[in-house]
Amino acid sequence: MTSAGWPYQDFDVAALLDGGWRPRPFHEFIVKVHQRCNLACSYCYVYTHADQTWRGRPDVMPAAVFTAFADRLGRHVRAHDLRRVQVVLHGGEPMLLGAAKLGQLAAALRAALPPGCDLRLGLQTNGVLLDEAALRELRRHRITVAVSVDGVAETHDRHRVTHAGRGSFASVRRALELLARPEHRDGFGGLLCTVAPDTDPVACYRSLRAFDPPGIDFLLPHANWGSPPARPGDSPTAYGRWLVGAFDAWHGDPDAVPVRLFESVVDLTLGGASRSEQIGLSPAALVVVESDGAIEQVDALKSAYEGACATGLNVRDDEFDTALTHPGVVARQIGLAALGQECAACPVRRVCGGGHYAHRYRPGAGFRNPSVYCADLRLFVDHVRARVATDVRALAGAVTA
Repeated sequence: MTSAGWPYQDFDVAALLDGGWRPRPFHEFIVKVHQRCNLACSYCYVYTHADQTWRGRPDVMPAAVFTAFADRLGRHVRAHDLRRVQVVLHGGEPMLLGAAKLGQLAAALRAALPPGCDLRLGLQTNGVLLDEAALRELRRHRITVAVSVDGVAETHDRHRVTHAGRGSFASVRRALELLARPEHRDGFGGLLCTVAPDTDPVACYRSLRAFDPPGIDFLLPHANWGSPPARPGDSPTAYGRWLVGAFDAWHGDPDAVPVRLFESVVDLTLGGASRSEQIGLSPAALVVVESDGAIEQVDALKSAYEGACATGLNVRDDEFDTALTHPGVVARQIGLAALGQECAACPVRRVCGGGHYAHRYRPGAGFRNPSVYCADLRLFVDHVRARVATDVRALAGAVTA
């Protein structure tokens, strides 16, 4: 099913190509090696949102599908002479496959790529199944491990529970303590935390900071105009105020760890580029491969409607280049041209970038709308810009003194 509205209506990709525009090749590949999960997180976009296509897909990616993916990846790299690509082994929960099998997949991917291409191989996990033996095996195959954890134990255990309803924080904490050890530290990829606006942002940042991660990223819960986010007290800026609180804790930390969202807003304010798909106008060069081989757009779109991620392509039959001209992929690579009138007229458009693409969806109208978090983002971006301006003035004063 394709949603009515932009970019599936009133968007001429052929004319864009005829005019000389060319897509950016894919550099990041999210591979759903295991479709099921050992947790039942309340906000999971795979299992609890509109798109339920996971039900008809194999639990484990078949060997023939993974081989086809590796072959297509190698051809894409060679066709575009790519010097670096990132592959993230994902799910569901990829650790259900076992560390030894994940190591075999890593070896197969490296064998499929030309010698001049640097493969950055990562794993996104809930952390519950990580132990000493698993981490040794993952490190042996140079697989970095990023873990999802929602701040303090109480918040985490409210949302990230087992199928029996038990909290998972204690298991995740044990995994993070292992990852922080010197022998595993090089394989620690960072932490991913979903914003809970009814919690203390400072306590959340400090809790994550205590694990001494190499980096943190904060994600807004996936929502849209058809399924808006919960707002404590009906506040139109609850998420923005939470981000402001977390940013100030980070900004005032004399030994702060990198936070991708915060650093991206600072960089964009100073005229740089974004490293986060939640913010800015940098072209998205990411594609997802599902366990049945389907080539799909970013999987956060599962929060919009059934089939929102689909391209109609599959690695068994199609090259990745074919997906580069899909309207949904093109829409995320054309910057300002993808924004509607309201966003295009906004003074913070080059920093905000309209917010996360999935959060712009409005039933019947498509994705050319402001983010459902528009007011939150405006509050947050304005706050960061003010802090950056103050910092720049202070720095200039120190230089001239």
